[in-house]
Amino acid sequence: MKENLRALLDFAMETAYLAGRLTLGYYQAGLQPDFKADDSPVTIADKKAEELIRARIEKNFPRHEILGEEFGHGEKFQHASHRWVIDPIDGTKSFTRGVPLYSVLIGLEIENTVEVGVAYFPALDEMIAGAMGEGCWWNGRRARVSDVSDLSRAYVAFSDPRLFDNHNRRAEWERIKNATYFRGGWGDAYGYLLIATGRAEVMLDPIMDAWDCGPFPPILSEAGGYFGDWKGNRTIWGNEALGTTNVLLPQVLRLIEE
Repeated sequence: MKENLRALLDFAMETAYLAGRLTLGYYQAGLQPDFKADDSPVTIADKKAEELIRARIEKNFPRHEILGEEFGHGEKFQHASHRWVIDPIDGTKSFTRGVPLYSVLIGLEIENTVEVGVAYFPALDEMIAGAMGEGCWWNGRRARVSDVSDLSRAYVAFSDPRLFDNHNRRAEWERIKNATYFRGGWGDAYGYLLIATGRAEVMLDPIMDAWDCGPFPPILSEAGGYFGDWKGNRTIWGNEALGTTNVLLPQVLRLIEE
């Protein structure tokens, strides 16, 4: 029986919205983060939002697996056919400083392929959502990538430039930086939103966890673009991430491979 991706997408959109509205209760309220072993920040808002998402999934899809940034894998149903990959607040550094570029991310893998994805940006009230064969939607409108066809006119987004040095990607970053028109530090998930909506052409992360990018393969694919690793594999498990348009992808991969 064919999966009802539209119904799953609607559920993910509602869940991301509810979790996002919850985070706004803590946003710009002087919330101080704690720091995890990897020195990344975490707040009560991250944990409460993930609890909300997990509770809704467990109620509606009790045999689905869940992987979340704050609480990891559940003990039940590991290796199930369906796995939800969630980040309750992507961009916690932005969130704790009152910068509105943070998001709630929800992706759904079915038989190891991400089929459904939603990214909601509560402080901006922007939502990008897509499911394979169902289109990509930005606040209810159809979303499409840019039609820029030459890297010399491309806008590039990135998170922290130091990460390129830390993960031995400085040479690749320099080549892409020098080949493009403009480089804006619109980082974390917001950069991939910009790709899907035609406001930028390339987004690069030299290090990436699956929950930080769970929704983007179907979102970018349905918008006419690419999300995956730096070798051209459409995946959330590559420990790195690249978002771009299908037209520019060969040019970007050539620069990386040099």
